[in-house]
Amino acid sequence: MKVLVSPMSVAEALEAIEGGADIIDVKNPAEGSLGANFPWVIREISEIAKKHGKEISATTGDMPFKPGTASLAALGAAVAGADYIKVGLYGARNAEEAYEMMSGVVKAVKDYDPSKKVVAAGYGDHYRISSVSPLDLPEVVAKAGADIVMVDTAIKDGTSLFDHMKVDDIKKFVTLAKDNGLMVALAGNIGWDHIEMLKALSPDIIGVRSIVCEGDRSSMIKRELVVKLMEAVHG
Repeated sequence: MKVLVSPMSVAEALEAIEGGADIIDVKNPAEGSLGANFPWVIREISEIAKKHGKEISATTGDMPFKPGTASLAALGAAVAGADYIKVGLYGARNAEEAYEMMSGVVKAVKDYDPSKKVVAAGYGDHYRISSVSPLDLPEVVAKAGADIVMVDTAIKDGTSLFDHMKVDDIKKFVTLAKDNGLMVALAGNIGWDHIEMLKALSPDIIGVRSIVCEGDRSSMIKRELVVKLMEAVHG
């Protein structure tokens, strides 16, 4: 189970790298759950992280149902140096729209570099934003050619993934992902009391920010908290 930590600046990325995070995920929380950062920030963090042998992820935003916009944004993240390109299916209301968006994203990214990994992200609190259910995603995003399916939370109000999805439904999501040949990632205000449950669920990746920040998710990532998390996850 890899740990993905989401910095929003070079300074935070260094904290995450030196704390031992497996994947450095460049995002901008000011623009939403999966808010996109600037290409030059992704590029600078990518150059630093790869010197330390770290993989880079980048978010492209909580995307409206605009497949062309999503595809262009994903290509931009790939060109800027991301190994994982993560698209939030915020505006996809059903599986058909999710498939249309991800088909375009996959083509844009894989035509540029087939080794890049495409991540389709749904939301555990999908019912609050009238978005597609995560349980409807694995089959269609696999058909679209994505590599990873993820579930996060859209509204960052202190609630976690586990407040919006039953454990049995998360387990079903993980199983559906793996049955469709996908890697699976779980995120959404993960707390210290969720770690053992996540180990039992056994996703390929867990994504965090708040748990390794000195205050709330808008405060600074601290390397000692990343170290603590890595020890809790990997022992």
